[in-house]
Amino acid sequence: MNRDLLRDLYAAVCAALLVLTAVLVGAAIQHRDGSLRVGWPPLLASWDPHVGPGTPAAVVVAAAVVAYGPTLAARLPWRPLLLAVWGTGMAWTWSLALVDGWHRGVAEQLTTRNEYLPAVGRFHDIPAALRDFTRHILIDSPDNWGAHVAGHPPGATLTFVLLDRIGLGGGGWAGTWCITAGTTAAVAVLVAVRTLADESLARRAAPFLVLAPAAVWVGTSADGYFAAVAAWAVALLALAVRGVRPGLNGFCSGLLFGLTVYLSYGLTLMVVVAGAVVWAGSSRRRPLLFALAGFVVVPAVFTALGFEWWEGYRILVTRYYQGAGGVRPYGYWVWANLACTVLIVGPATVAGVRRAVPRRHPAPPNRGDRRLGLLVTAALLALLVADLSGMSKAETERIWLPFAVWLLPACAFLTGARGWLVGQAVLALLVNHLLLTGW
Repeated sequence: MNRDLLRDLYAAVCAALLVLTAVLVGAAIQHRDGSLRVGWPPLLASWDPHVGPGTPAAVVVAAAVVAYGPTLAARLPWRPLLLAVWGTGMAWTWSLALVDGWHRGVAEQLTTRNEYLPAVGRFHDIPAALRDFTRHILIDSPDNWGAHVAGHPPGATLTFVLLDRIGLGGGGWAGTWCITAGTTAAVAVLVAVRTLADESLARRAAPFLVLAPAAVWVGTSADGYFAAVAAWAVALLALAVRGVRPGLNGFCSGLLFGLTVYLSYGLTLMVVVAGAVVWAGSSRRRPLLFALAGFVVVPAVFTALGFEWWEGYRILVTRYYQGAGGVRPYGYWVWANLACTVLIVGPATVAGVRRAVPRRHPAPPNRGDRRLGLLVTAALLALLVADLSGMSKAETERIWLPFAVWLLPACAFLTGARGWLVGQAVLALLVNHLLLTGW
């Protein structure tokens, strides 16, 4: 066994020990005083071994990706490969969601009192609802919003309002939207990696983007959809700074970045990933001017309609500490959140990040490796800032999906892809079949 592989295994074992520690310490704290406010620390889940309609499909998809994924990723033409990644990613995500059955696994996920759909009926007059939005954020305010509506800018809720307006209302369509949109994030990441780094790196990362344990939470949570919007913003920015239709791609990237920060306050940290793209891509200013022009569109529209982002965030901070955020202990979650991250990215990604993060090399890495390493490091930095902020205590298995998808391409640096893919698949299958997750 070579030294690099041994170090990869050490990293994976250390990550597993972190998860085990978070489980044991979390169970003790939860048993003592219930302050963690989750059923199966560090995840928002409950112990519930089960199988379901999606179980056979999940096993078949996992086996197929392990057996054929690396070979097909290397041989397929580029555009068919992107379609294959999206299609197989949807099959993997749908099968995992359907392990819990259609109703419990998909149709009812976004309909609970803390989710978005119960608020759809209050947006008959959208401008009026936006003007009044901040008045209902605090818990003690009249007709206060549910936790997820209050905890996000109104762009998140408006997505489901607009789906309802075009006849796609209800939990089934909402879940279908989140899975369909959320699984495109893998395609966006591949486009960005190929554009900034190297096509061979993107191809080696492709099976890992398909078989990510994160799929457990992409199906079905709105954060999977948020991850896709942010991922496409980054991918289009990468194309723009590398000179591919810089005006159009730059403007569309800015537009999506603007939408991203109106889907989730925390996704302002995607600026770190965007900065890495600009650093790695080009010194040209023209794409950045188009991106800035696109970015201001969404804030201008929301502000004109009466919602002020900064005021919403200021009130949200108070609401956060009125609820579970004010009870959950920072001293546990500041490191247990990282255990959640291990569970969504898997052991292969931990080993890949070990190789990707800049360090002293016996020989200088090539330019593509350096650029991919920079992208992965930026995502890791954004995630760590979110962690230290204290505004992400628990539930990061879904909240950090937009950052986690940018850690996954680090798997391109690994050797023995099929063995690592087995580890990724086994983790996802165990989590989904042993636990009933909150999403």
